Amino acid sequence: MKKHFSAIAKTSLVLVYAVIVAGALVRMTGSGMGCPDWPKCFGYYIPPTDVEQLTWRPNKTFEAGQVIIKDQALWVAKQDMVTGQTYDGSKFRAYTKHDYAIFNPTHTWIEYLNRLCGALAGIAVFAMAVMSFGWRKQKPSLVWLSWFAVFLMGFQAWLGATVVYSVLNPIKITVHMVVALVIVAIMLVIIRKAKTEFVGRRRDALFGIVLSFSLVLTLVQVVIGTQVRQFVDGRVKVLGYDQMELVLNDPTASFYFHRSFSIVVFLVNVLLIVRNRRKNLGFEKMNWFMGLLVAEILSGIAMAYFDFPFGSQTAHLVLASLLFGTQFYLLLEYSDLKKRG
Repeated sequence: MKKHFSAIAKTSLVLVYAVIVAGALVRMTGSGMGCPDWPKCFGYYIPPTDVEQLTWRPNKTFEAGQVIIKDQALWVAKQDMVTGQTYDGSKFRAYTKHDYAIFNPTHTWIEYLNRLCGALAGIAVFAMAVMSFGWRKQKPSLVWLSWFAVFLMGFQAWLGATVVYSVLNPIKITVHMVVALVIVAIMLVIIRKAKTEFVGRRRDALFGIVLSFSLVLTLVQVVIGTQVRQFVDGRVKVLGYDQMELVLNDPTASFYFHRSFSIVVFLVNVLLIVRNRRKNLGFEKMNWFMGLLVAEILSGIAMAYFDFPFGSQTAHLVLASLLFGTQFYLLLEYSDLKKRG
């Protein structure tokens, strides 16, 4: 099991990022309520493709738990049945988690893709946890970290359900994103601890301090970014996707802070990359990080000044999660140097 542990851990991390990408696509397209129930979708394991499947008709078969839309509300079949010639309300119960009752097949399948990615990631993380027992004597911390990742994946799935039941409450969406970053951090710690070969790098006190400070700045920027995103989502609900040029008219203070704070984040990381090169410290991933940071800033500029071109919102969110992951791994590399003296 030990032999393949690193491979399954890296695969799990890739799948966790796939969930983040799918979640970003859900937010970009407004598909968060594409499946109004959880864990099924309109009561189906494989979601419907046509509203006809959700419409009551005489002599139609429904299984227990399947959902229909009637009188602009959701109703759940109490038992397996074949409908009669007239609607019998006693055979259905009202869906009471919320009152959202709209079917959009595109939104439904985008949200289903998000859930499918989450399920695959959960299976991979569970497999990683099982394989972690191969390290129980040499590195027991890998075992409890791996099972903690399983717990977090389950917690994240529960959060996903609460997001749906709240009809996309902004605070719950933000918590959902933050937990995703925590899972990324745990996965990176696991991958780093399972590593047996280390490339030579040099310690530098100033580099370590600034790197830690930079990670804090990144987290602050992500949190403020979620506030901006909530404002944008609210405006889109009012204006619609065909008036994106009006979304940032009279924005909140969080938008101006987020925009200006990106300059601070950029300059701090310029200091890091200059220090890394001048002192020949060997942290090659600083180049990756700066590339991601520049791309992140450019995607932000595209949204602010070019009316949210297609894909820019998804790119911005995914790049932010990649930035966090890369920077956190850099900090893990530096911490390893301190431990090895």
